Amino acid sequence: LGFPQKLWKMVESKEFQSIWWSEGGKCVAINEELFKEEVLGRAGPLRVFATQSMKSFLRQLNIYGFTKIPWDFQRSASLPEFLAEEAAASAHSRVLYYYNPNFNREHPHLLEKCKRRAGVKRRAPDAAEMGERQPSRSPDG
Repeated sequence: LGFPQKLWKMVESKEFQSIWWSEGGKCVAINEELFKEEVLGRAGPLRVFATQSMKSFLRQLNIYGFTKIPWDFQRSASLPEFLAEEAAASAHSRVLYYYNPNFNREHPHLLEKCKRRAGVKRRAPDAAEMGERQPSRSPDG
């Protein structure tokens, strides 16, 4: 299976507690700390992904067109509600939300459109691209 298919199976599975659909089924929610233990910490035949690094896993999400969505909500005016929301926000601070228009619980047929992006290799620009003069290679300079 490819990365998006593995991810879909995980989100749909009851086996994993660290990853689930957001309330509307349009985003993937990941409890980062639990995900590191439960998924990336697996070894041998139980291993799900080729990496054990959260950074590499997030890079794969980006390569497949997922974008990180900030967790945001309206603040309440009353102090008790505000404090309760602050506690909820700190609990959510470890939860990452990622969105891809082709990764949607209600439309599994879109998964086939979830393709690896062809990336342009990043390289350091040369001096000519930066508008700087090239040093002369002739002996008299």
